[in-house]
Amino acid sequence: MTNKSLKDISLPIQTELEKFEELFKRSMKSDVKLVDLIARYIIRQKGKKIRPLLVLLAAKVAGGITERTYRGAILVELLHTATLVHDDVVDNADKRRGFWSINKVFKNKVAVLMGDYLLSRGLLIAVEGKDYDFLEVITNTVKRMSEGELLQIRKTRKLDIDEPTYFRIISDKTASLLETCCKIGALSASSDNRYHETMREFGEKIGIAFQIRDDILDYDGNTSTTGKPIGGDIKEKKITLPLIYSLNQVSKNEASEIRRLIKDGEKKESVKEIINFVRKNNGINYANETALSYSAKAKELLDIFPDSPGKLALQTLVDFVIDRKN
Repeated sequence: MTNKSLKDISLPIQTELEKFEELFKRSMKSDVKLVDLIARYIIRQKGKKIRPLLVLLAAKVAGGITERTYRGAILVELLHTATLVHDDVVDNADKRRGFWSINKVFKNKVAVLMGDYLLSRGLLIAVEGKDYDFLEVITNTVKRMSEGELLQIRKTRKLDIDEPTYFRIISDKTASLLETCCKIGALSASSDNRYHETMREFGEKIGIAFQIRDDILDYDGNTSTTGKPIGGDIKEKKITLPLIYSLNQVSKNEASEIRRLIKDGEKKESVKEIINFVRKNNGINYANETALSYSAKAKELLDIFPDSPGKLALQTLVDFVIDRKN
């Protein structure tokens, strides 16, 4: 287990991260004043920057950071930012990282177009750098993220998500982008296919562990540290691993009763009852064990790379993902 922060983890690539920040700001610039204004607003919303961190560390471990690595890191961060802007429109969200969301400040139409602009900037940077291998990876990721989101919407309406479907959704929605970060990092640093595939798999495992941890925090987190109300997923009728497992532990009648409560998810009492049901039926423990098993597999995959400060940082990042409180 680790008490290290993301700042500690990023020490081996501190200088490179600073260079990335500068290049990322530049990549969003536009001579259209409204676009530039929104871009500056986005830059002020400091996120965790886990994705560029993964690209840079994967490259460092697989052979060394190159100019291509920076283009890859910018590409994934622009794509990630575009999806967040679009997600806020879809979810009708008012806040993002403590700031008013783009759709709240500038309205939906502008937010959708800004998301499109960010995505196209990322693709253009890859085309200009002739990074066609990146384009192949990233376009498949965009497809998977959209499919995962649409599958979740359909299943949420029916309230019939089982474990295989849950893993398909989180693999496409969350893990696919972290896979992409690690694979692009390796592609930018090495021509060894084994390195590319191992890094991709590492990203997939850490991505699944990351999402399971996120889903646990919805039942077992602290609003003051997560910044999100406990039970937010329940209110949105999202059935995640702690609840899926718990529903499988009880009779059909009890499971139907819980599903009825999920439909009334707006009510505080219903949310409380569902959270207690999950705790009572070991849903949180089961999800924790599953996340730990994925994180252990992620660490094992790193064995093929030579020992280095970068490799140690990636191993510590796995612990950070599992231990995080927000």
